[in-house]
Amino acid sequence: MGFPVYGGFLLLSLVAALLLPFAPPASTLPSAAGSGGQINSNSVLVALLDSQYTEIAELVEKALLLQKLEDAVGRQNLTIFAPRNEALERDLDPEFKRFLLEPGNLKSLQTLILFHFVPVRIPSSSWPSSRHRTLAGDYVRLSPSSSGPHRVDLAAVVHPDAVVRPDGVIHGIERLLVPRSVQEDFNRRRNLADISAVLPTGAPEVDPRTHRLTKPAPPAPAGSPPALPIFDALAPGPAIAPAPAPGPGSGKHWFDGHRQIKDFIQTLILYGGYNDFADILVNLTSLATEMGRLVSEGYVLTVLAPNDEAMAKLTADQLSEPGAPEQIVYYHLIPEYQTEESMYNAVRRFGKIRYDTLRLPHKIVAREADGSVKFGQGEGSAYLFDPDIYTDGRISVQGIDSVLFPPDEVSPAPAVGAAKKSASAVNSAVLNPRTRRGKLLELGCYVLGAFADRLRFTSCK
Repeated sequence: MGFPVYGGFLLLSLVAALLLPFAPPASTLPSAAGSGGQINSNSVLVALLDSQYTEIAELVEKALLLQKLEDAVGRQNLTIFAPRNEALERDLDPEFKRFLLEPGNLKSLQTLILFHFVPVRIPSSSWPSSRHRTLAGDYVRLSPSSSGPHRVDLAAVVHPDAVVRPDGVIHGIERLLVPRSVQEDFNRRRNLADISAVLPTGAPEVDPRTHRLTKPAPPAPAGSPPALPIFDALAPGPAIAPAPAPGPGSGKHWFDGHRQIKDFIQTLILYGGYNDFADILVNLTSLATEMGRLVSEGYVLTVLAPNDEAMAKLTADQLSEPGAPEQIVYYHLIPEYQTEESMYNAVRRFGKIRYDTLRLPHKIVAREADGSVKFGQGEGSAYLFDPDIYTDGRISVQGIDSVLFPPDEVSPAPAVGAAKKSASAVNSAVLNPRTRRGKLLELGCYVLGAFADRLRFTSCK
């Protein structure tokens, strides 16, 4: 009875003895970073946060690349060419940095960051003279030097082996490495040859009874904005809006306005500083649905979004009135597609521009001030604070630093105090029926007093 047990134990011992020489060494086993998807405190990625390279680490976080780099460092060693904080603060063009941090240029920022990561360990002692493929897919040129510093493309390695960890090494370079694709995207963005300031023209003439154009509109290509103004799409009538404009690529599809509305609200939340305005749009589902319907039908919108500091200044009375949030949002919707460049060029050329809003019949006045665009007048004005937060060709979102309200209608004041007193007396006599009735009784008593002896009345009191 005991023989099978003893035989099985002997067989297991024999198999273990045969497999033991072929077991991989501990250094070749997958690390904890690769198996669990987490990195330990001794990782080269953590070293970015505890060194002189926190600026590049912040760009990694903004580019949403942390998970991808954690997966990469779990598979193989990394070599990071990182400019130090003072290099980024001193040499980086502010306009280029703003271009990288715009939500619409996330792909360019990711390409730029991944261009600094090479999936192989390259110590300074064995610096090769070759091209290496980066995590961005582009190639970076390494050039050794016997007398001076090594080079990475056109940047010199000023701090070789600045940080050495088991899963990688960091070399400090003198400046940021910019791939050619990112530079070309930035040049196209900066080139304003395609943007020209055009004086706004009047809306097409529409028959108020039928909400149709009095003159036929000229033929337009598929996907172009509708000929009827956006106000006729909002107004009730026999034809509430034109047929949906075909979307790009095919005449059988329409613009998905509801998805575009969700996209720009999500962009506001991710951008930061505009959560209160985004909450209003999320809670006002009917307004968001109306905006999505308009975009689906081919209309374009420019949203002037007040930041959280501006929304915090609103009082409870301003928001408690029925329909007040809707009216506030409608006054910040311009039925045109405007970018920062187009609005700034317009106010620079024409001085003052009046934009229509969806809060009929109010308009927003824009003028140039301090190198930016200023909306409104007096204390209720707002500056263009965060330009081009979201631009997709149909919806443009521009951040402003104050909540705009239509100017109040102020009645002219009287010229002199005497006229004011006489006007108030006349108004009180005319508008107050009790005072008018007293004057009539007093007049009646005076007339009856003349006939007091005859009618034997001694007094009217």
